[in-house]
Amino acid sequence: MNVSANISTSLAAKTVLLGVTGCVAAYKSAEIVRGLQKAGVRVKVVMTEHAGEFIGATTFRALTREPVAMRLFDEPGDAIHHISLAKEADLFLIAPCTANVMAKIAWGIADDILTTTALATTAPLLIAPAMNVGMYENPATVENMKMLADRGVQFIEADEGYLACGDVGKGRLAEVDVIVARTLEALEVTCDLAGKRVMITAGPTVEAIDPVRCITNHSSGKMGYALAGAALRRGAQVTILSGPVSVSAAQGVTVVPVTSASDMLEAARACFGEADIAIFAAAVCDMRPVASATSKLKKETAGESLRTIELVENPDILATLAAEKQKGQVVVGFAAETDEVLANGKKKLASKKADLIVANHVGNGIGFGQDANKAWLIKANEVIDVPEMPKDDLADIILNHALELL
Repeated sequence: MNVSANISTSLAAKTVLLGVTGCVAAYKSAEIVRGLQKAGVRVKVVMTEHAGEFIGATTFRALTREPVAMRLFDEPGDAIHHISLAKEADLFLIAPCTANVMAKIAWGIADDILTTTALATTAPLLIAPAMNVGMYENPATVENMKMLADRGVQFIEADEGYLACGDVGKGRLAEVDVIVARTLEALEVTCDLAGKRVMITAGPTVEAIDPVRCITNHSSGKMGYALAGAALRRGAQVTILSGPVSVSAAQGVTVVPVTSASDMLEAARACFGEADIAIFAAAVCDMRPVASATSKLKKETAGESLRTIELVENPDILATLAAEKQKGQVVVGFAAETDEVLANGKKKLASKKADLIVANHVGNGIGFGQDANKAWLIKANEVIDVPEMPKDDLADIILNHALELL
């Protein structure tokens, strides 16, 4: 693979901070430096003291012609070295990353120059793990990786094969060309939403019948939160208006918790005017009870009230705000359908006055609550059939099309 071919000249202005941890594969970090440099990227290296047992700082100084950070106080001219390093990075790549360092980052432990920098930076974090197969598959490691991924950290998965310890399995550092290519790809999209404000609605709304019962739906919020993480990684200022969900937002995303459709409309009105891109991914309840009881309705005494609940229509948040759209704003809506997905999505594009509708099939284990989705992106003069893929990947495709419309 020729990772330096067709790379934008804009990469010459980018800085990758390469973190190196104590692992046999640390020698490959020198090759990663050279691969990034060939693409015109400036590389600075921060390493743990244990990494120094496998490769010396002198090697990286010679390759990068930059100071190498190895200890918290090893730069006398910079009293807060980890902060200056954190601010310099357009992207923080840790390759190889040990289970120990990954666990520290997941739990916010900052006890050396690498982990303090990781905690301080607002740059996207890209991790290429390397370790024994038993460590890689240990539930603690799996949970730490999931925790970090939920916060927007990207991973370059380890390869399977013969490991330095003699075992065979998953845990070998990904190939250098793959790591370089993924890093360059991440750099190319890091800033294409820089300076833009993205507003996203996500999750379900909940309409109270009484303090115990409610009307809601099966939305998990995963798609909306995937969009928030992707937009943040691409440099946007992101606000997510979220119904009750169990997923976590990436660090740096502003989360405005809401409950009902009325709450969500009020919150959306407050930030819609400043949004460059407004994405309405929430599954808003169409109806709500005319009145919500202030105490639990007992079936023995209020059975009729439970058997027949009078409903009133909720405000249509997408249609309401799309009608107020200003020049230069892009509005994206979602259409979750069980039948005639494409036809209904096209109708929604016209009736809601959106710029883009993401139509997807839901029900029978598809859509709601799943980690993957299959969708059609519907524009005024074009329909894009997107195959089933992880929601994180779909999020970037949706943002690509929203950016084109912008």
